[in-house]
Amino acid sequence: MSQNKIAKKVQNLQSSAIRELLKHSKMDGVISLGGGIPNPDLFDREGLQIAMDQVLSSAWKEAFQYGLSEGSPELRAAICQLLAERAIVCDVDDVVVTSGSQQSLDILARALIDPGDIVVVERPTYLAALQVLQLAEADLRSVGTDGDGMIIDELEALVKTTPVKAVYIVPTFGNPGGVTLAEHRRKQLVELSQRYDFVIIEDDPYGEINFTDKTFTPLKAWAAESGNSDNVIYTSTFSKILAPGARVGWLVVPGWLKRQVVNLKQATDLHTSSLSQSLTYHYLNSGRLAGQIALIREAYKHKCQTLCEQLESALGDHLTFHKPMGGMFLWARFNYPMDTTQWLKKTLANGVVYVPGEFFYCNDPDHATLRMSYVSVTDENLKEAVLRLKASLN
Repeated sequence: MSQNKIAKKVQNLQSSAIRELLKHSKMDGVISLGGGIPNPDLFDREGLQIAMDQVLSSAWKEAFQYGLSEGSPELRAAICQLLAERAIVCDVDDVVVTSGSQQSLDILARALIDPGDIVVVERPTYLAALQVLQLAEADLRSVGTDGDGMIIDELEALVKTTPVKAVYIVPTFGNPGGVTLAEHRRKQLVELSQRYDFVIIEDDPYGEINFTDKTFTPLKAWAAESGNSDNVIYTSTFSKILAPGARVGWLVVPGWLKRQVVNLKQATDLHTSSLSQSLTYHYLNSGRLAGQIALIREAYKHKCQTLCEQLESALGDHLTFHKPMGGMFLWARFNYPMDTTQWLKKTLANGVVYVPGEFFYCNDPDHATLRMSYVSVTDENLKEAVLRLKASLN
């Protein structure tokens, strides 16, 4: 009887598999390669303390007061400066501050998607984006990925015959696949969007965590170059490069969508925490972010190399994986039939968890896949984790 009181669209909404796995990762003796959680040992406590002191000494009235739904003008201006370094040119009025990029995705889904609208995602794709799109009752389709990211030729074949409303993609150091969309495919995707008039939702939480000397031009920048800015919406966050607990992300939206996004933001939570916004602004104003990003890049690159070396040495005959050029994740696939969801019971008994790959597919999951995050694990535990994975094969 009580089930009838729950809205139909949320009755079948599943809890995040990663959130469930976090329960296991807290158990004594368990090494977690599961959640994509930034390494707290790298948080800039000193810089955050300085920024908070400035908030409390000079900006405390604004920090504890209601604010604009679109976000603090000062923070939005600072975000525009940050985006200029990413080759994205925008005005303060183009930016909407959100409570993390998860809220950005939720707002975009509600602003853009009617029940039954076709939305294309990568195979595999970000699990929490699937939750949001399923809640919006989108008709989800997926196209494959390889070492160069989404296979745009496969997408083109789909859009030629199917009225696609939007494409959601994490093009740079993606979650979960760890792959990066090649430059020629970025241009091809933006051109397709213009030709077939679909929206691209570019999710870029990891772009700054670059292990290479290469630069990867955001889709938003390619779109501006080709005169297609209206079809590309860009979202990013400070969660991976500053502090996820602050819950500060942002959207860069075209003019035709701005009013609806701000109205939805008002209806959702009025505005993102004024305190978090002020803290973030003062931190950015301190000039410490560049050094913080450099620190994170070097540390995560080392951990990624350590995990790759251990996997090649101990499990090279069992697993195939793509070496990430950045980000927080490594995606692997068994060379033979394997159900990694069932295998997780065995690995958990041996004290190591990961995320089974099946949860990152909107349909036809590949059960032989798994995602591992290396960023919050010590070198010693990365080595031990791989040994425990190997022992779990027996």
